[in-house]
Amino acid sequence: MSKLKTVFMGTPDFAVDCLRVMAEKTDVVMVVTQPDRPKGRGQKLTPSPVKVRALEYGLPVWQPEKIKTPDCVAKLEELQPDLIVVVAFGQILSQKILDIPRLGCVNVHASLLPRYRGAAPIHWSIINGETETGVTTMMMDAGLDTGDMLLKSKTEITPDMTTAELHDKLSAMGSALLSDTVDGLAAGTLQGEPQDGSLSNYASMLTKETAHIDWNKSAREIHNLVRGLNSWPVAWTMLDGKNYKIWRTRVLADKAGKPGEVLETTKKSFVVAAGQGAVEILEIQPPSRKRMAAGDFVRGNGIATGAVFE
Repeated sequence: MSKLKTVFMGTPDFAVDCLRVMAEKTDVVMVVTQPDRPKGRGQKLTPSPVKVRALEYGLPVWQPEKIKTPDCVAKLEELQPDLIVVVAFGQILSQKILDIPRLGCVNVHASLLPRYRGAAPIHWSIINGETETGVTTMMMDAGLDTGDMLLKSKTEITPDMTTAELHDKLSAMGSALLSDTVDGLAAGTLQGEPQDGSLSNYASMLTKETAHIDWNKSAREIHNLVRGLNSWPVAWTMLDGKNYKIWRTRVLADKAGKPGEVLETTKKSFVVAAGQGAVEILEIQPPSRKRMAAGDFVRGNGIATGAVFE
């Protein structure tokens, strides 16, 4: 039996393992990814992780600025794929593109749909204190993550798990689920299940304001924000007009004080009062410096009990 002829669309690290699966199981006739973008202090043009891996596999790479243009649609039609697989591509597909492959367009989404639709499901599941999440494969339609669900895989979110840790776990789960999904579609044994839109929670794009710590919130909410934004964009707060990034924390339910006030310092950390309880700061990044253990920050900067974070 000949391999399925496929097009793979993806951009970040999360999509790389799925590309591996598609390269092993199918005939990938094109890898579509975002154009190289400026990155780092030197703003050097940098290829996406998917492009890097595709070139390692010897696969053709295409980087259109906008995939919905008539020329792009025509090029995809010429490829005549049986299936298009989309994993964190970063662009919306038009109905004309969705109609091209005979088996449709499949998306690997990092949540248990319909719970978190949108751009940042991993971050928001942690920020909102969820204890369970997973990966869903679905048939794409013209809506935003609204297509019929195919397969799901679940996992626990532990109380101190960060987005970086959950990201890597879901990436591996997603590639395994995609493999099963492709097999089911090729065999004609998979049936889509419609989503209940009333159960959806939109996972909006993250902004600098999203990451700003509000010390009036409970210690648990602040802790969830910090771990939900580790390793990007990282929660932040102000002290004496300077911006500090907070990388790692612990909840202390038995402490109390004025929200934002430093209650105590130790050799390993310092404690800041929240609206309910307090947060032990374990890892911090002062302005224009690398992240460091909070104990090193205390010794080097002399932060005092009674100082107040804004």
